Amino acid sequence: MDATTVAVGVALGATLLFVGRWQSRLEKERSEENRGRLKEAKAKGADKAIAQYPLIDAALCIGCGSCIAACPEHDVIGLLDGVAAVIHGSHCVGHGKCEEACPVGAIKVGLGDVSKRADIPALSDAMESSVPGVYVVGELGGIALIRNAVTQGLLAMEDIARRLKAEPRPKAAGVSDVLVVGAGPSGLAAAFRAKELGLDAAVVSLDDVGGTIRKYPRRKLTLIQEVRIPLYGPMKSGEYEKEHLLEMLEGTIAKHAVSVKTGEGLLSIAPADGALETKTTAGVHRSRFVVLALGRRGTPRRLGVPGEESDRVFYQLMDAATYTGQKILVVGGGDSAVEAALGLANQPGNAVTLSYRKPDFFRLKPRNEERVRRAAAERKLTLLLPSEVVRFEAGAAVLACAGAEKRLPNDWAFVFAGGDPPFPLLQKIGVRFGGGPAARAA
Repeated sequence: MDATTVAVGVALGATLLFVGRWQSRLEKERSEENRGRLKEAKAKGADKAIAQYPLIDAALCIGCGSCIAACPEHDVIGLLDGVAAVIHGSHCVGHGKCEEACPVGAIKVGLGDVSKRADIPALSDAMESSVPGVYVVGELGGIALIRNAVTQGLLAMEDIARRLKAEPRPKAAGVSDVLVVGAGPSGLAAAFRAKELGLDAAVVSLDDVGGTIRKYPRRKLTLIQEVRIPLYGPMKSGEYEKEHLLEMLEGTIAKHAVSVKTGEGLLSIAPADGALETKTTAGVHRSRFVVLALGRRGTPRRLGVPGEESDRVFYQLMDAATYTGQKILVVGGGDSAVEAALGLANQPGNAVTLSYRKPDFFRLKPRNEERVRRAAAERKLTLLLPSEVVRFEAGAAVLACAGAEKRLPNDWAFVFAGGDPPFPLLQKIGVRFGGGPAARAA
């Protein structure tokens, strides 16, 4: 071995050693940074998932970071000591891109152990609840994202069609094959699939067609990912405006004469004479099966303060562009409140204040948090954190802020304090929550 070869070998070894040490130091710094982010997330309560989230097998993870790069929400996952870990679980909305990107199959997006989750109903693989013949689909089952809601609606309806074929009965007067409760994406997907399968189905809903989508701000972009809608066809774009989705749903209902009745709130479901009897605020429906697609938002939660009954206090924003030159208070710290505040702040002449009872945001999507902080820095809106509404007066809202009352001149108020989910109603019907999968009916 000549001197040149030895010199090259030594230089290469030194370079590899330097690169190795540099990479090790970089990984250590990244881990420390992510530990800090995780600590901050835990302090805010944002580390825990609301619904589905990445379930990571640390033994399989190779620390390549593909999952992190693939996540549209950007900060759900981070590397700790070279292994992927959930940092902001509450930011996960179930895209599943991390699962698709992982080269070694170390990630599955799901609900994990639901045995202690009082907010997740026990369901079979086909979405049937503990009540025989009653299926639960969409957000009510704990899974977010429109694509997932549609998939669940199809899964439930195809199982119902299979059972109707396997358990034929003479057609009873006044008894349909299936009743769908809820006219959001999941419920309508189920109803559209029922039409394709030739089933006798109907939809009833307290809300108008579109469900939660209809309550989004005007022209809001809704992420659905590629999905096939029965009776309509594939939707290949990643995002659609609210108006486009509603036009598609309403057009499909009209074109194929799908039976949809709105303004009917669910009261009860009980077996009766070999069928399921569903009572609503408008009457009684009898069917072999029922698909519940109610969503999780339920009834808007009120603040319980004097003056809230005013006709200038609302619980949803339909069209921000109709408000100009107004003094507006938005109450809440979630994405709906922030999006409403931003939409209103972008209208000419509005003075918008966003009030939230906690000292900081903790469940916002990263892009919404970035946008609202930038808007506040640019004085496009005012943040009052922490603060709480004490009462509404004529032309004003009074808030408790920094230990004192603050009176804000006010024309309109929009309250986004969440909703009371329909869990008590489901429990009254007999739907079991937590405790693993539901027992399968015959």
